[in-house]
Amino acid sequence: MTDIQDRIETSFTAQGLMHTLGARLLSVQDGEVQIELPYSTTLSQQLGYVHAGAITSVVDSACGYAALTKAPAGHEVVTAEFKTNFARPAIGERFIATGRVETAGKTLTVCRGEVVAISGESRKVVALMQATIVNVKPNA
Repeated sequence: MTDIQDRIETSFTAQGLMHTLGARLLSVQDGEVQIELPYSTTLSQQLGYVHAGAITSVVDSACGYAALTKAPAGHEVVTAEFKTNFARPAIGERFIATGRVETAGKTLTVCRGEVVAISGESRKVVALMQATIVNVKPNA
């Protein structure tokens, strides 16, 4: 396992929200991270779909961690902005959020995110995100 994989796994484990949602880190590659979110009624909105807030949270984290794979040494990342489009209701047994780096600079990284709902053999895109991530130097 690489240093960046260890760093992302440690950071992910420390995120209270990801733990609360029941999300788990699936994969870490250079410029791409995947997070899985299982369906739970505790994450649903009034019609039984997974709430947009839960979907947005996991794809934002996937984009942020993808950006972290490209960040300069000694930096952390924070989200500056994102736009999420929902293509269909979030109905599925589980959801895979993938964050991919589109372009990485010294200060800003632009990522594209996608959330796929999985039910049996069925896979459907439920959300798309574009995010701008900022590299920040943590306080010493």
